[in-house]
Amino acid sequence: MNTSPPDLSACRPLDGFVPLLWDQAGGRVYLRIRTPGAEMLYLDRLSHGLGDYRLERGNLSRPQVVRFERRGARLLLIAANYAWRSSSPEQAQRDAVRQAFAESVLWAFEIVAGGDIVEGGDIVDGGDIVDGGDGVVVDATDFLLRDANSVAGSLSRLGEGAYALDPARCAIAEEGTGAFPFNTQVESILTFTNPEATRLPFWFGNGQVEGLAAMAPDPRAITIRVRNCFVQLPEPGFRPRRFDPRSSFFSSVIFHDFAASLEQPADTHYALHHRLEKQDPTAAVSAPVRPIVYYLDRGAPEPMRTALLEGGRWWNQAFEAAGFRDAFRLELLPEGADPMDIRYNMINWVPRGSRGYSNGKTIWDPRTGEIIQGTVTLTALRDRHLRMISEALLSPYDDATPSPAVHELMMARLRQLSAHEIGHTLGLDHNHVASTFGAAMSVMDYPGLELKLTGNGEVDLSAAYGTAIGTWDEISIKWGYCQFPPGTTAEQEQAALDGILEDAARAGLYTMAQQDAVPDSGVHPKAHNWDTGADAARELHHVLAVREAALARFGEAAIKPGRPMALLADTLVPLYLLHRYQVEAAVKLVGGLAFRYALRGDGQPVTEMVPGDDQRRGIATVLATIAPAVLTLPEKLLRLLPPRPPEYPRIRDSFPAHTGLTFDPLAAAEGAATHSLALLLHPHRAARLIEYHQRDASLPSLHEMLDAVLDATFRAPAEVGLTQAVKLVVEHVTLRHLLALAASTEASPLVRAVACDTVETLRAELATAPADPLSRAQRAAALATIAAFGQAPERFRTPGTLAPPPGTPI
Repeated sequence: MNTSPPDLSACRPLDGFVPLLWDQAGGRVYLRIRTPGAEMLYLDRLSHGLGDYRLERGNLSRPQVVRFERRGARLLLIAANYAWRSSSPEQAQRDAVRQAFAESVLWAFEIVAGGDIVEGGDIVDGGDIVDGGDGVVVDATDFLLRDANSVAGSLSRLGEGAYALDPARCAIAEEGTGAFPFNTQVESILTFTNPEATRLPFWFGNGQVEGLAAMAPDPRAITIRVRNCFVQLPEPGFRPRRFDPRSSFFSSVIFHDFAASLEQPADTHYALHHRLEKQDPTAAVSAPVRPIVYYLDRGAPEPMRTALLEGGRWWNQAFEAAGFRDAFRLELLPEGADPMDIRYNMINWVPRGSRGYSNGKTIWDPRTGEIIQGTVTLTALRDRHLRMISEALLSPYDDATPSPAVHELMMARLRQLSAHEIGHTLGLDHNHVASTFGAAMSVMDYPGLELKLTGNGEVDLSAAYGTAIGTWDEISIKWGYCQFPPGTTAEQEQAALDGILEDAARAGLYTMAQQDAVPDSGVHPKAHNWDTGADAARELHHVLAVREAALARFGEAAIKPGRPMALLADTLVPLYLLHRYQVEAAVKLVGGLAFRYALRGDGQPVTEMVPGDDQRRGIATVLATIAPAVLTLPEKLLRLLPPRPPEYPRIRDSFPAHTGLTFDPLAAAEGAATHSLALLLHPHRAARLIEYHQRDASLPSLHEMLDAVLDATFRAPAEVGLTQAVKLVVEHVTLRHLLALAASTEASPLVRAVACDTVETLRAELATAPADPLSRAQRAAALATIAAFGQAPERFRTPGTLAPPPGTPI
């Protein structure tokens, strides 16, 4: 802190929502607070990221309602506590709640210029601060150069050793600092150091590996940029809409209202949505007073730019269904516009050094749920991964001629991705059951590839992704944005909103959020990620048929001429594991429970255990994915996969290997079997099998399911050649996951008992040694492993088998 008063007359003023004074010579920023006590929003966001989705350009913090409050020579920045409120009209009741719960003082600023302020925040003697300015001036430099986003902790978790902010290498970035009519932002250059970080060896090309060493020129000093943002709160008039779990909307405004009637819940949930009003509230369809306009980052190159614009514009169809004409627009960001200006709902194109999820985030008013700005982050490298998937499926390169089918698949996915992430910024959550709706599906699902086979066994990708929003998207937008004519009572409005969702439910349309689509312990038989079809088991059989046909054609035509042949191994991965997401869907039939987000009296079914026949189909279909014939790669393909050349190391999507530099087909089989068996033998699924069978004897028991696993592996007929080796690898994976289930701390006592009983049954069956040496050695090793388990079962809680490469996101 400077000991002498600063010369503010030498500062460059930046007028806007919160005026700034920029001292270029000293590198300091001053805030001029005209009305202390007035509430506003505060948040921070990354303007220059790391190149990794965990710290990428556009990431933003949760918005907070704050106010500046003068206390003596200091100005406090205080975050209000809106989680606990009283809607009572009586000030004393509101004060009682406000005084009962803590606020947070985020910073204390030293006042460097300004007049006296009386109670209530009125300026008595503002004085001339700069050329007729008024209010209170504070030096905000130290506040702006702090680690507001806890970046140091994130870097420490990503790298080697601890990172710390180095104040000597931090500064204000003038070019990223500005004051706009409704928001003010200051960009800070922040450098985080870690002397223990390892630099890339000189022989590595940058970008050829992952991690901090590949993301930054020198991982010992990583510099990013953060913008601290002050945002004007919306004007009055917005009408909150009560959250309904059946609606697919987010509920990020949750507060306890101490003035609520004792007959009503005290916790109030508001759905997030933009302000949208009709010019003619009496008309069934009307133009809006102000449309919702989004802008695409000019950093998005062609042809991706056009695809993103086309997909995003699908949403106008949904707003038409909600009663608005031309209410949603998507345009290219005007030249010279700053995407951090709060007036622009943005779609940002973010290059990355590694593949990751795109996202749609919002800045909203924590008091009401009104969305102030939508910010979509669409990420590069995703399109490259899609290219590799389509190349694996089609093997399209007889020569270097580009493949129109490959190009169109990438563009179709980007259109859908644009619509999906914009949907989040309109307030919509996922709907992971929508892929079972057929033509009525939603872009808010994670879409699987709709794959077809032609008569000559070729893969057809022409209808791989949807070309418009679905019926459920129209239903959701109608619920969230429809406007009722003047004179509609609150009771009539609620009845109409309920009617929208209840009519949808009667038509078989409903929603399941991300929490119920998780692949490992999920229970809903229709809520999945990247699946297709209404019947998960039947669709898995179809996907396996497509995989078989594509593998039969797979070869050097999957990569363009001039590319290293070793890269075929990477292109092979998504094809070999083509069934992975449909396995995650089919396995939820096993111990599955169909349910709805039902409200009392809405007529929806509440819960129903999956019928026994469907559960058994699920077991059989998942076990089909670990059959040796399915997992064994043909000899002609293996001869095309050499060790990798210099500058082309294995990547995150490469198969692991036990064989060193060479491609390992048995490790690939181990990873695929690990994926299926880890899902099938999950402790939660096993516990539900026991419970549901005891409640209904027609449903499969855990004993029955484990017996089917042994039938498909250890008890299956012997094979020959590489297929026999694959069978033995699958047996190894089966045993290790069975032992892990028996030792799991997550498993119930009954699950552990049944698993141990099955292990004992297997031990007795393994006593007879097979004839061939390799099988005999594997059986002996299995018996030794079971014996070791008996001595120290806790050592087997982790299966220790190879996991497949991460396939997400696609």
